Amino acid sequence: MSVARKKTLSRSLKGVWRKTRELALVGHALLSTRHAVMAQIVPMRFCNLSCAYCNEYDKVSAPVAVEEMSRRIDHLARLGTSIITISGGEPLTHPDLDQVIARIRHHGRMAGMITNGYLLNPERIQALNRAGLDHMQISIDNVEPDEISKKSLKVLDKKLQYLAEYADFHVNINSVVGGGIKNPQDALTVSHRALELGFTSTIGIIHDGSGQLKPLQDEERRIYFEVRNLKKKNYSRFNQFQVAIADGEPNQWRCRAGSRYLYVCEEGLVHYCSQQRGWPGIPLAKYTREHLNHEFLTEKSCSPNCTVSCVHQISYIDHWRAPQNTRVNPPSQHEEKSELVQIR
Repeated sequence: MSVARKKTLSRSLKGVWRKTRELALVGHALLSTRHAVMAQIVPMRFCNLSCAYCNEYDKVSAPVAVEEMSRRIDHLARLGTSIITISGGEPLTHPDLDQVIARIRHHGRMAGMITNGYLLNPERIQALNRAGLDHMQISIDNVEPDEISKKSLKVLDKKLQYLAEYADFHVNINSVVGGGIKNPQDALTVSHRALELGFTSTIGIIHDGSGQLKPLQDEERRIYFEVRNLKKKNYSRFNQFQVAIADGEPNQWRCRAGSRYLYVCEEGLVHYCSQQRGWPGIPLAKYTREHLNHEFLTEKSCSPNCTVSCVHQISYIDHWRAPQNTRVNPPSQHEEKSELVQIR
């Protein structure tokens, strides 16, 4: 018998308060373009897994000291950042992760985390509750583990049951279709299980080794749209751009990376996103509102083939205003990278 997500009064009140804060930050983002909406920070490049498509981890890096992480979070708060999401590597391997989350919440910001979920247990989930975590996302790639990914429903289902029983924060489960995934039906199985447990469900696309935008096969495309149409979606998602990717077509949009969205690597440098490390590559401590303003109006040549959903989602807030009048030319994903790239 599966564990259903408990609807306690305390959990319900926390959910209402969280949604109120989310609506407030959306309103703030609509009113002003002079602050970052979301930053993704990496306190730990090390990961306990080695998924074949991932280029965002290693097996040797030490955790960033919590004092340095606090300084970075403090500066993101000075830049007006509304949402700070912790990614990796695997953030749960950081020994002081709870302090990092608490520092985000100290500034009144939304605190999120992207994790593979392997290290979750009831005690760890309750510690995340106390730290003030608002959102968690887990990507589950298949039903049975294989050589591409060990992030399988078979391995993680008990962890999901723990989350359903103990987590006060919002949980989203992301399934995938595309290159490297042997059975596209797995995405539907994962999504149904997520909804059964009371979580929200999203779906992303994994590209093949060339990194090119290629259309999904017929069965993959059918599964992709079936999952998209399931109930209990996260209302804050703006994933219409993925329809073009599913058809192998470029998107025409105004990427606001480096302005409304920041990616801060383990070395404390600001990049456009995880797939454009080195651009602009400025230390966060030296990043100013002038940089935010400049990048807001700068067109990125890689944007038509971009697959990074969080950048699309945040940029969508400003799709209707402020045409970009300067241009930079970072390499597109297929020019210098051969690894599989997962939408997050």
